[in-house]
Amino acid sequence: MEYRYLGDSGLKVSVLSLGGWVTFGQQVPPEMTLKIMQIAFDNGINYFDTAEVYAGGKSEIDMGNAIKKLQWKRSDFVISTKIFWGGKGPNDRGLSRKHIVEGLDASLKRLGLDYVDLVYAHRPDPDTPMQEIVRAFDYVINKGKAFYWGTSEWSAQQIMEAHGVAHKLNLIPPLAEQVQYNMFHRERFESEYEYLFNGFKMGAATWSPLASGVLTGKHNDHIAEDSRMALTDNAVMRRLREGLLSEEGRTKIDKVKKLKPIADKIGATSAQLALAWCMRHPKVNTVITGASKPEQMEENIRAVTLMSRLTPEILAEIDKILDNLPPPQFNFRDS
Repeated sequence: MEYRYLGDSGLKVSVLSLGGWVTFGQQVPPEMTLKIMQIAFDNGINYFDTAEVYAGGKSEIDMGNAIKKLQWKRSDFVISTKIFWGGKGPNDRGLSRKHIVEGLDASLKRLGLDYVDLVYAHRPDPDTPMQEIVRAFDYVINKGKAFYWGTSEWSAQQIMEAHGVAHKLNLIPPLAEQVQYNMFHRERFESEYEYLFNGFKMGAATWSPLASGVLTGKHNDHIAEDSRMALTDNAVMRRLREGLLSEEGRTKIDKVKKLKPIADKIGATSAQLALAWCMRHPKVNTVITGASKPEQMEENIRAVTLMSRLTPEILAEIDKILDNLPPPQFNFRDS
């Protein structure tokens, strides 16, 4: 396993990490969550991610129970949760000081932990003053409930505003952004955030590296019945499923099919190629992946060893197929 510093900090995280979105607490039973987490940990993964909204809090419960049963030493793993959607009450969502403090307390109770290493603002909150948001995260860190805080799917402008407030008031700024990044979704990460990485040394924990399974190739002919995409009671998955059946979705499937020979060339599966492609980016600190089966976790882990096979020539072949390379001035390989 390779370890990288998270942003401008001394915290080391595994380049591949494990998240609990959709799967833990919803798609798989607690005993499978434990088994998958154990495989991840035994293979060097030390960073685990969840959120208060995942499975209505059950993801945190199942992951916390697994950690307790596996008896991991606290200093041996890094865990993050995210705050924004905590419930139906008027103060159970958003980034008010009240919800950040109470929401994190509730998450810690579900996880069975005294603190998390990192707490994210799961989305930006235009209704709460930035000063209140930054002060609240500074407060929970000073109270020992978290070591660092970050943002998730914030615009570069919003993140810069948070840094400005923190600098002005001598508060702790956000350390990392948790952003979607994959072969089909790359402009924000490779373009919009470039100044954040260089100017603020922001860290990056990326999610959806397989584009909800599309890049694995398992949906090439039809929606795989045992996949998260097939979940009928998840609104996000329903939208993704409908999108895959559109003309744009079929175009993506065609590209996935064209990427298969490249995966074969480097001795990888389609999923491993997509994961290695994300991990090879120098601004990526960790790639958050999910798994509903032990064999999926094992396949994902093997992708770490394939990064060195992504030569400039291979990357150029991939870019030609994807046909979505950001403008040259934002292309990190040219910088």
